[in-house]
Amino acid sequence: MNAIKLTGLRQMSMMTVPAPEIRAANDVLIRMARVGVCGSDVHYYETGRIGSQVVQYPFTVGHEGAGIVVAVGSAVTRVRPGDRIAVEPAMACHQCDQCLAGRPHTCRKLRFLGCPGQAEGCLSEFIVMPEDCCFPIPDAMTLDEAALSEPLAIGVYAVKQSVPMRGARIGILGAGPIGLSVLLPALAQGAATAYVTDKIDARLDLARRAGAAWTGNPERRDVVADITAAEPLLLDAVFECCGDQAAMDQAVDLVKPGGKILIIGIPPTLEKAGFSVDKMRRKEICIQNIRRQNHCVQPALDMIHRRDFDINLMLTHRFPFAGTSAAFELVAGYRDGVVKAMIEFPE
Repeated sequence: MNAIKLTGLRQMSMMTVPAPEIRAANDVLIRMARVGVCGSDVHYYETGRIGSQVVQYPFTVGHEGAGIVVAVGSAVTRVRPGDRIAVEPAMACHQCDQCLAGRPHTCRKLRFLGCPGQAEGCLSEFIVMPEDCCFPIPDAMTLDEAALSEPLAIGVYAVKQSVPMRGARIGILGAGPIGLSVLLPALAQGAATAYVTDKIDARLDLARRAGAAWTGNPERRDVVADITAAEPLLLDAVFECCGDQAAMDQAVDLVKPGGKILIIGIPPTLEKAGFSVDKMRRKEICIQNIRRQNHCVQPALDMIHRRDFDINLMLTHRFPFAGTSAAFELVAGYRDGVVKAMIEFPE
């Protein structure tokens, strides 16, 4: 079978590799149909690492996937051949203290698709996943939407970890796929007003279409002053979705006393982040890191199925499997108003 592998910095190529096989009773063999290009994939493409996770070449990235079940192990009951599924990329052991505490996303033995040292990614014609990572989708749901459920589930989890949304006034710093994946469920769950910032105007236009009440480009205006003027009591929660130190500083200024900051963005190079201890302690701010999508894949799929919002608005570009490198170059350069690029596999 064919797989797209990173072969060096900003280099990738299609390679012929052995097809995966069902080895365990709960294994599911999947023919991939869609893979979304994530910012973390692009970090590996551009720098070869995210923090302590360092690529050993050649390596396959990709973790936002949807596909068709081809075969199943003897103990599988959740899916059957022919089913269309969304793929949960995190493979937990279900036995360690974290899993038993309801935290499989911080499993001690976690294996994550496309994470160096853990598991090869899903930019491959076929993959094998455990049954519990396979989520059947209804007939009315597209494979695009199934793949988009992966970033959406992160936003759903972040909103769940923040504050009650009914009537909340929130800030979202960064309007890429993760920022939009926060905005959509937050508004669906009753957030009163969402203030969204980004350095790319096309993304701000998309945020307004998705329901943001206010948008601003921090390279052209003082977003803290402008939002504070509109909200003198400040915001209930601020979601940092871009992995930028300046945005983290803005979050501390924008959140109200007793409010909550949610850190979701992955800094491409920043190893350490700093916060004003004086401001944080005087406001008694709570800072919550968000790690992926704990138990939120099915809720995300349910929101898409109910049409609580149109998740497709973030899908801006499509590429064939053979054109994956062009997709990565587009996303890495933030060109042509790209938000989410989707890789389509031949049928």
